Amino acid sequence: MTRLTCSHCILLVPLLASGGCKEAGSASEKPQEVTTKSGIAMIALPAGQFTTGDDNGEDNEMPAHQVRLDAFCMDKYEVTQKAYKALMGDMPPTKTPGDDRPVQQVTWLQAVQYCNARSRAEGLQPCYDESTGECNVDANGYRLPTEAEWEYACRAGTTGEYFFGDGPRALEACTWFKDNARKIPHPVGRKRPNAWGLHDMQGNVSEWCNDWYDEAYYRQCPGDNPPGPVSGKYRVVRGGNWASDAESCRSAVRFFEAPMFADVCFQRELIGFRCVRRGTGSGQ
Repeated sequence: MTRLTCSHCILLVPLLASGGCKEAGSASEKPQEVTTKSGIAMIALPAGQFTTGDDNGEDNEMPAHQVRLDAFCMDKYEVTQKAYKALMGDMPPTKTPGDDRPVQQVTWLQAVQYCNARSRAEGLQPCYDESTGECNVDANGYRLPTEAEWEYACRAGTTGEYFFGDGPRALEACTWFKDNARKIPHPVGRKRPNAWGLHDMQGNVSEWCNDWYDEAYYRQCPGDNPPGPVSGKYRVVRGGNWASDAESCRSAVRFFEAPMFADVCFQRELIGFRCVRRGTGSGQ
């Protein structure tokens, strides 16, 4: 795989005044929906272990291997144009404006800046040094998900090709992709969520991750909270998008893109993001 190409009821519980994420317990428990101090819905995901990758997939998806992750919270929806503009004042240009549509044409650095702005707005410690891109994963603010966190959240306890099982038959009911999107992104949350209540994980727009990209990373990554390579040229992008074919929407598919985009980049309109924060078990 090369660069990104075009081809239920949840228990609603408020966060504490700190805006923190409560730990959701074991992976067998149903994750809870929480609302941040600034009013954004997140899902509190439990610590757990899962198999990432696909031995029947592309070379960069191999080998499939076990990963253990600490608890964390993830945005229920992709960051919308309304949410982005409310914090940043303006937003990247788009051919498909709409408050409830995901923000697009956003560079990795712009996504990081949004994470820090959201942290500061809620009185939390920003995770990123914006001059270097270095991420402090121990900070209590917002950041982009690691690649392992993204796939864990996407799979939601499942082991098939998609979060609803093997084969793309149910894909149209679960996401926007090439066959039903009419060549545009759509308002978030209009398709069926996965078992953990997360929407648009396998389509609509692809999503930036925190990690640098390394095609061979799965051959050497640690089993506990893998942080991604220490350096690289590209950042990981995960999830299918409105221009993806069904195969490119699989849970294990790995893409990458230049963090600031190339001078001529045809993928800009395909990429958005969502935020995570660490779980603490104390609501801090």
